Amino acid sequence: MFSKLSSTLALMLAITGASYGQNNTQRVFTSDVDNFWKAYDMSLSTTDSLKQLNYIQTLYVDKASEGLKAFMVARDYSAPLWVKLIRKYPKFWNSIRANTLSVKSKGKEIDKSILRFQQLYPELKEAKMYFTVGGLRSGGTVKGNMVLIGTEIATGTPSTNVTEFESSWLPNVFKVQSLDNLVSLNIHEYVHTQQRGSSYDVLSKCISEGSCDFIAELVMGKPLKAVYIDYGLAHQAEVARAFEQDMFSNAYNRWLYNGSTTKTVVDLGYFMGYAICKSYYKNAADKQKAIKDIIELDYSDSNKVEDFLTRSGYYPKGFDKTTLLAALENKKPTVSKLEPFKNGDQDVDPGLKQMKIIFSEVMSTERYSFDLGEKGKNHFPLGTPGKFSEDKMGITLNLDLKPNQEYQFVVTGRGFKSDEGYALKPYVISFKTRAQ
Repeated sequence: MFSKLSSTLALMLAITGASYGQNNTQRVFTSDVDNFWKAYDMSLSTTDSLKQLNYIQTLYVDKASEGLKAFMVARDYSAPLWVKLIRKYPKFWNSIRANTLSVKSKGKEIDKSILRFQQLYPELKEAKMYFTVGGLRSGGTVKGNMVLIGTEIATGTPSTNVTEFESSWLPNVFKVQSLDNLVSLNIHEYVHTQQRGSSYDVLSKCISEGSCDFIAELVMGKPLKAVYIDYGLAHQAEVARAFEQDMFSNAYNRWLYNGSTTKTVVDLGYFMGYAICKSYYKNAADKQKAIKDIIELDYSDSNKVEDFLTRSGYYPKGFDKTTLLAALENKKPTVSKLEPFKNGDQDVDPGLKQMKIIFSEVMSTERYSFDLGEKGKNHFPLGTPGKFSEDKMGITLNLDLKPNQEYQFVVTGRGFKSDEGYALKPYVISFKTRAQ
């Protein structure tokens, strides 16, 4: 298919004029990269933080493309954040500059890849790609019909200076990246702009991500190079068994976006989604329809996602969802006890300033969350944020109590997860303070 590309480009452009416009339609935007480095250079001309803030604001933020504006909202970027990062990581910024500027030479190649994409998927909707310099929070995302790339992450490579970072996340990301993958990365994100529905569990999320890799591979016309794909192919039976046990859970950090926590290889969920889609495509008699099915899968419909998995033939013996869900329920951590009172006590000291929740196993300390109980916010007892114990099996909470008052709140699995990534079984805590 790809060998005929040169003879079909003119015809394709004529046929697709309604959706892509003429040959000079701009789809790749890099002005934000140039603007950032102009602002960066000016910020280094002074040590006055207020002047630095003014340079970043006027020379970068105020000149932002529509893509950068959307990226700022999506990732909470601001001029003060960029000033902070520039001051904190001078070696990193100096080492990444040339890589970020190299994206300006990729426009024609990306345009050609989009045309190849449309050959494979004639229903392709128009999207625009914005190369920006972000605030070290995302290498790429989408917003509506915009692909938003954070080049300071997307162009990081093993040669990028990461000695200033406290976390292992970016060093782990950069050590497996190559500038050669920049075009396929953009096609990956472009596929996201075509997808439907919001994923709701590990299975749907991994297919959503992995399908982008598989389609990018078809578009590029050569095997996709990624550490997680190499590892997944070499350990496929083992990885597939583990994934089957987790696919109906929300233990995302076991499979995705886990560069700082994984015990094996980062983002193996991408491989699993890729492998499932590849199996679907391989087993399909009509390849173009298979591509359409992959891209247009509705991730908000669990029945459609599970049917897609079945029809992919990836698990030849099928799967028993009821059994898998029961096994997942047994993996969820629980609240073991409270200190210094018991749940349901009616004589709690109103002068008590702290309480402790003890869990059944070691917990992740990345986040936690509480909900109001049925009695509402007037019966919510928690004050300022609490602190996890050193063994990570308990959390101390600060209380704000009144005499002769009923209190209630919910410890949720939305925030609390075990160190293995499984959500806590929700636990309602109720108690009453005694009269003064």
